[in-house]
Amino acid sequence: MSTPPDKRVAFVTGGSRGIGEAIVRQLANDSMHVVAVARNSEKLAGVLAGLTTAGHSVEALSIDVGDGVALAAGVEAIIEKHGRLDVLVNNAGITRDGLFMRMEDKDFDDVININLRAAFVACRAAARSMIRAKWGRIINIASVSGLIGNAGQVNYSASKAGLIGMTKSIARELAGKQVTANCVAPGFTTTDMTDVLPPQIREKVVELIPLRRFGSPADVAHMVAFLASEHAGYITGQVIAVDGGMAM
Repeated sequence: MSTPPDKRVAFVTGGSRGIGEAIVRQLANDSMHVVAVARNSEKLAGVLAGLTTAGHSVEALSIDVGDGVALAAGVEAIIEKHGRLDVLVNNAGITRDGLFMRMEDKDFDDVININLRAAFVACRAAARSMIRAKWGRIINIASVSGLIGNAGQVNYSASKAGLIGMTKSIARELAGKQVTANCVAPGFTTTDMTDVLPPQIREKVVELIPLRRFGSPADVAHMVAFLASEHAGYITGQVIAVDGGMAM
């Protein structure tokens, strides 16, 4: 069954936890039909259960975004099912941290594949529908690490810097069709990735943040929701840091 013609359809990767879950919830609250994408179907079901009960329009799609063929097919299936895809949020990402002198090729390649190549595949698959509609929002979740680098994260920083460059190029290619492409670059955000940091490391990190606190997933989700809205139609090719001032 397709969605009502006045309801935007959003496709959010990495939607089962952390920032991705917050984005799914925020876009659903903003009356979009949200397709939450992740590998873990059980976690996806948990996220969507409460939203469905509350009357929101959501669905789950269990895909490993590292499988480019499956990801492209998933995007195309959603377009065929609903007749549209208005908002694409590439949020899925992994880390394989380590000093670059000791980093294995596989750890570099895996991070590039999930964080950058998968976003490229999803953008390419979604763009044709957006071009036909002459309306679309591509929002790629980068990182402050892609702006300023981070020791021990050569692979992650490279993937996020690449995502920024790719997004700017896509923005130039699609602007004439009224499709925007932007990056949101979170700083240190309270998720399961940062929860494992020892207290002494967290204290040192907070000292580097002008606002003196970690961000929340909701901080990022609010910015994504704005960029996905009608109000952001004249913003494209931008990188907006949601980082408490780290990269200024």
